[in-house]
Amino acid sequence: MKILAGVIVGFVMLVAIVWLTKTWSAANKSKPFTNSEKAYETGLSSLWPIAKAYWNTQRQAPAPVNAVPLMTLTQDILSQTHDDAIYRLGHSTILMRLDGEYVLIDPVFSERASPVQWAGPKRFHESPISIADLPAIKAVIISHDHYDHLDKAAIEQLADKVQHFITPLKVGEYLTAWGVDPIQVTELEWWQSVELNGLTIIATPAQHFSGRGLLDRDQTLWASWVIQGLQHKIFYSGDSGYFGGFKDIGERYGPFDVSMIETGAYNELWSDIHMLPEQSLQAHIDVNAKVMIPVHNGTFDLALHDWFEPFERINKLAKQHHVTLATPKFGQAVMLANPQANELWWRDIMINPATDDVEQQDNVRKMDELNEVVTDHN
Repeated sequence: MKILAGVIVGFVMLVAIVWLTKTWSAANKSKPFTNSEKAYETGLSSLWPIAKAYWNTQRQAPAPVNAVPLMTLTQDILSQTHDDAIYRLGHSTILMRLDGEYVLIDPVFSERASPVQWAGPKRFHESPISIADLPAIKAVIISHDHYDHLDKAAIEQLADKVQHFITPLKVGEYLTAWGVDPIQVTELEWWQSVELNGLTIIATPAQHFSGRGLLDRDQTLWASWVIQGLQHKIFYSGDSGYFGGFKDIGERYGPFDVSMIETGAYNELWSDIHMLPEQSLQAHIDVNAKVMIPVHNGTFDLALHDWFEPFERINKLAKQHHVTLATPKFGQAVMLANPQANELWWRDIMINPATDDVEQQDNVRKMDELNEVVTDHN
C-alpha cells in the first residue's frame, strides 16, 4: 500500500508540475529557447507512460555492487606530461589538456545530481581528483543548466581557479549569481565562438531542453561544443537527442580527433532528448571523428537501464561498425596523439548481484578476447 500511495503521489506531483509549467510559460514575457528540429513537449500523455515504465521495469543492477575502478589524479601526476590528453572524471565531467592549458567540461563534484544533497541520484564513485587538487583551469565549459551538468557547489569552489567560464545563452546568469565575476563569463549562441590565446571554443546546436525548477522551462540555452587547439580538435555532444545538426557540425568543423558523445540515461520514451546507443554511434559518425569516448554514464542512475548497459551496447555497436572506441577508467588519460585501445573495465564489476555469476562474466570476457583475436587475424 505504501508503494502504491507513493506512485499516486508521484503522479499527482507530475500533473502539478506540468500544469504549473504551462501556466507560468503562458504568462512569462521572455521567449523560451527552442530546438531546431523537434520541440520537446511534456504533458500528461507523455508523463503517464514514463510513470508506468518506472513502476513496471525490473532491473538487476541499477548501480554497481562493487567499487568502480578509479585512477587517482593529482597536480604532480598531471604535470608528468604536457601532451594533449582527455581525462574522464565522471558522468559528463571531463578534464582535458590542450596546448598546455586545462579545460574543464560540465564540472559536477557533488555527491548527488540534485537540487538538494539529502535526496536525488547519488554518485557511484568519487571523483579521481578533487577541486582543491585541480591545476589552474583556462576555461570551464557548461553545456546546459541541468543538475548533472551544472553543479552550484562546484562553480562556487572553482571561481578562483578558472580564468574563463563559457556557457550557452543565459546560463552565465547562474554563475554570476553564485559569485563568479561577470568579466570571467562568456555566453554564446549556437555557432558563435570565443578564442582564448589560440584555443577556440564554439557553441554548436544540440536537441535538448533546460530548467532547474518548476517555472524556468527552456529559459536558458543548451549546446554541444567544439574545442579546437593548435594540434587537436574535440567535439562534445552535451545532452542531445539525435538530429540532423550533427551532420552540419561535421561538415563545418570536422574531422575531429575525438568525439565525446552522450551514451547513457536513455530510453525509447525520451529518445528525442537523450540518444539511444545506436544513435550515439551515428552521431559520432556524422561529426566525422576518429575516436569515440561515450560519456553521460557510469556515475549516476538516471534512467531504467542497468548501470553497465551503455558500455556493453556501445562496445558491441562499435565493433559491428568498425568504430574506434575509447572507454577509459575514470581518471585514466586518453592521449590524443595516440588514444589507447578500448578497455572493458566495467566487466570486472558488472556481476549480476542476484546470482553473483562470476564464471558467466569470465566466459563473456574470454569470448570477447577470442573474437578480437579472430578479427585481428582476419
